[in-house]
Amino acid sequence: MTTSLKGLEFDPGFAPYILAFQGTIEYLYMDLNRFKNFSQKKLKFMQYNKKMIEIFDNNIGFYIGCLLWAAYIKTQPKQEILSNHCFGKTYNEEENTSETDFMIQFTELFPKDMKYFIGKNFSFEEEKIRLLKVYKEFLIINKGFVESKYNTDIILPESVKTENATEYKDIIDKTLKTEDLSKLIEQLSTVI
Repeated sequence: MTTSLKGLEFDPGFAPYILAFQGTIEYLYMDLNRFKNFSQKKLKFMQYNKKMIEIFDNNIGFYIGCLLWAAYIKTQPKQEILSNHCFGKTYNEEENTSETDFMIQFTELFPKDMKYFIGKNFSFEEEKIRLLKVYKEFLIINKGFVESKYNTDIILPESVKTENATEYKDIIDKTLKTEDLSKLIEQLSTVI
C-alpha cells in the first residue's frame, strides 16, 4: 500500500499570531501626533514604545518562521503547496516588499524617536536588521510566491542555513503552541 502525498501548507499556522506591522505602527503614530503639547506626546510615546518593539519582534519571529518553514518544505518530496493565496496573482515587487521595507525604515527612525522623546539611546540588533534584508531577498527571488505551485519551486537565499532543516518543523510546532512568534528570535542564528 502506498501513501499519497497531499501537499504542504503555505502557512504552517502563523496567520493568527501576526499583525500588519505598518498599519499598526502608523495607527500608533497617528494617535501620538494628535497631541500638540510635547509633554503629552512624550507621555504617549512612553506608553507605546514597548508595544512597538513587541510588534516588531513578533514580526521578526514571523519572518524567521517563514524562512524556517521554507527551508523545511524544501527537504520534503515534491508536493503541491496548499492554500498559497499568492499563486497565480500578478507580481508587484513594491507591494511585495512594502511591509519589510517599512520595517527596515522603522529600524532607522524609531531609535531617533527614542532619543527625542525619552532621551535614551536605542538600536536594533544588527542580526535583526540583517534578517529583514534576507527576508526581503527571499520575497524578491520568489516573486511573492505567485509562481510557487510546488515546494520545489521555493528558492532560498544563499544565507539561509539548511543543514538541519528537517528539524525546523518541530521548532515551528513548539513555538506555535506558545502563540508567541517572537520566541522564534532564539532561532535567528539557526536559520541565517
